[in-house]
Amino acid sequence: MVAEIGHFALLLGLALSIYQCIFPFIGAARNDENLMAAANTVAQVKFLFLLVAFFALMVAYVTSDFSVQNVYQNSHTDKPMIYKISGVWANHEGSMVLWVLILTLFGAAVATFGNNLPKPLKARVLGVQGTISAAFLTFVIGTSNPFLRIDPVPLNGRGLNPLLQDFGLAIHPPLLYGGYVGFSLVFSFAVAALIEGRIDAAWARWVRPWTLVAWMFLTVGIAMGSWWAYYELGWGGWWFWDPVENASFMPWLSGTALLHSAIVVEKRDTLKVWTILLAIVTFSLSLLGTFLVRSGVLTSVHAFATDPARGVFMLMILMLFTGGALALFAWRAPVFKSDGLFAPISREGCLILNNLILTTACATVFIGTLYPLVLETITGSKISVGPPFFNLTFVPLMIPLVLLVPLGPFMAWKRGDLLAVAQRLSVAALFAAVVLVLTFGFMDRGPIMAPFGIAIAAWLVVGAVSEFTFRIGLFRVSFVDSLKRALNLPRSVWGTSMAHAGLGIIILGITGITAWQVEKIEVVKFGQTLQVAGIDVRFESVDERKGPNYLDQVGRFRISVDGKLVKEMESSKRQYQVPVQTTTEAGIYAFWTGDLYITLGDQSKAGDWTLRIFYNPLVRFIWLGSVLMFFGGAVSLTDRRYRVGAPRKKRAKTPAKGLPA
Repeated sequence: MVAEIGHFALLLGLALSIYQCIFPFIGAARNDENLMAAANTVAQVKFLFLLVAFFALMVAYVTSDFSVQNVYQNSHTDKPMIYKISGVWANHEGSMVLWVLILTLFGAAVATFGNNLPKPLKARVLGVQGTISAAFLTFVIGTSNPFLRIDPVPLNGRGLNPLLQDFGLAIHPPLLYGGYVGFSLVFSFAVAALIEGRIDAAWARWVRPWTLVAWMFLTVGIAMGSWWAYYELGWGGWWFWDPVENASFMPWLSGTALLHSAIVVEKRDTLKVWTILLAIVTFSLSLLGTFLVRSGVLTSVHAFATDPARGVFMLMILMLFTGGALALFAWRAPVFKSDGLFAPISREGCLILNNLILTTACATVFIGTLYPLVLETITGSKISVGPPFFNLTFVPLMIPLVLLVPLGPFMAWKRGDLLAVAQRLSVAALFAAVVLVLTFGFMDRGPIMAPFGIAIAAWLVVGAVSEFTFRIGLFRVSFVDSLKRALNLPRSVWGTSMAHAGLGIIILGITGITAWQVEKIEVVKFGQTLQVAGIDVRFESVDERKGPNYLDQVGRFRISVDGKLVKEMESSKRQYQVPVQTTTEAGIYAFWTGDLYITLGDQSKAGDWTLRIFYNPLVRFIWLGSVLMFFGGAVSLTDRRYRVGAPRKKRAKTPAKGLPA
């Protein structure tokens, strides 16, 4: 009965979506208050129906209702409860229900909290959201129904892919979908603005918080996926330029450009057409990522589905929204005019250069990801485009961008003073130079360019601190006055400084693990000691241990530095029974300077074991910086200006008779 309730809720959600994609547009065109107001209620009720459908599927998983085909294919009675719950979205059908649930949540949020929006604009935004949800609900019900029954009912399920039975991956998809789907709302604002023919500072002010929310979730979602791959897959790395990794990275790059471009629209009433185009492209890249992991064109641990029929349907959705929006853009873009004039050396100039580099980098990742697929489709030839390509194309593009980041906030709008900016950043530049010299002095191995990466990280972090201290007048006014200024600063200034510093911290971590990672693979006996990066690793034993739905072979290690015991570690090979699969559970110990990373390999006939040991310098700074960027976005989101909307121009008061105007 629960499955039927869930299925019926999906059908009602589709019916409301069809209403929502028609009548709000009619209401906005006729200026019909009732039709426009009804769109709010429809969006809210539709979210409730999708919530019912989602929880109905969750109940089926929690109760191990194997009469539901989706539960049978992705669950098992012995699976821990947390993974029964996360199993709801750890498969194609359930993940699509979560996708549409988050989509309707964003629509309901606009309906509930968008009271400062003009009613026609709000109605059109909800209309576009209704169109998107109608398309995806049709896809779910028609090709990916999670509530199908099977008869006879199996006694037990097939279980969930063991690689997905992990807390990190349990929360990774919802965070990632928050980013993907969040950009659908920005897309809806862009299409609504094209229909209305009106883009101004107020529109940019309304769009920026939704763009920021989507960017935040996508940032932390990508970081969580990287962390999961690091500790779960046992390969010792954090990023491999996998096509599915790239599928989430591309909308992040274009979304970052969009976030900065909207600032120019709000502050200077320029870059309107470019910002609209970025909004369309960013959501289109989100749809492309959804298509790649659900069409069967990619084989990856991240991929959900391999059904070509579903892929064709998803491709049609991609073509409908991308093609339709771009056609509307081509028709309506000439209407918009930008009035703001500015010199090349200005904050606008910095933000435009920022956008050009980010979009070029995004295009590079796009080509590297899709070219092998297109080539195979046309010629049948298979090629691999991996880290060497991206390291030679993407990384050089990022260097001028990160050097530019601290300059932008110091630049004045319209016309900047480069000499004054250089003076304000002199401390950051001096600090980066000192770091460069010291790194060269202490470096005994690694690429010659590695110290420059550390210096760039220092430049970004100290540059972000310099901006903040300059704004509060630290060392130029009394400490009390500086504190007052800090408390009165707009929250967005705090958030921007945090995000820029977070980027520097990420670069520090990337440079450390890329340049100075140490790897040792040895076949060892019990009691033998290996030394890696000055750390002694003594192999003690291998014991068996039974888990709730797996058997472990647990390797035990004693970690010593300078003869002093600092840690006893474990690393295991895990054998799952349903489905039958072996996974590697890495042992990781974090020092201040990096991670000791141990994986247990196979046992030889002689009884020896293969060990793979890494020392990953500074690697945790990658995720620390990502979290700081997320919280920087969250702090910016609390800025009062995002809640009250753009200020309206006051009408000039009529002067009293006999008084000069």
